[in-house]
Amino acid sequence: MDIEFLALPTEPVAQIRDLGRDAYDLPVERHVSGGDGYPCRHCLEETPLGQDYLVLAHKPFETTNPYAETGPIFLCAESCARAEPSDKTPAILRAPEYLIRGYSADERIVYGTGKVVTTDQIAAYARALFERKDIAFVDIRSAANNCYQCRIRRAS
Repeated sequence: MDIEFLALPTEPVAQIRDLGRDAYDLPVERHVSGGDGYPCRHCLEETPLGQDYLVLAHKPFETTNPYAETGPIFLCAESCARAEPSDKTPAILRAPEYLIRGYSADERIVYGTGKVVTTDQIAAYARALFERKDIAFVDIRSAANNCYQCRIRRAS
């Protein structure tokens, strides 16, 4: 099973930057990067040392339902190129483990799929989840803080 790791799409990221508002319609926070620990969910790279980054509440879902989680993310404050979909685990995933969860086509958590896995097992666990017909996509979240990292889909 081929999979692809997906960064946040450019259009909603550009809107966040332009409007300066988050998922709660609150102003985004702007800070200066210390060079490590501020991974942008659009380029899937660390915000460079000395560059501004944004902190905001983000909901990576199109629908609103009890499972449409909102949480904090970082974005480069200035325009950056969206990471291309890839079968390679993004370099920003450097923690020892992450929470992986499968979702249905109507953006609801599929019970029994949530699991904390070591970083080197993310792709294998996602592939196993995609063997199930009821899994439409897989989200990666921080195991420690539940922050959204990126999404995985079946490769086209």
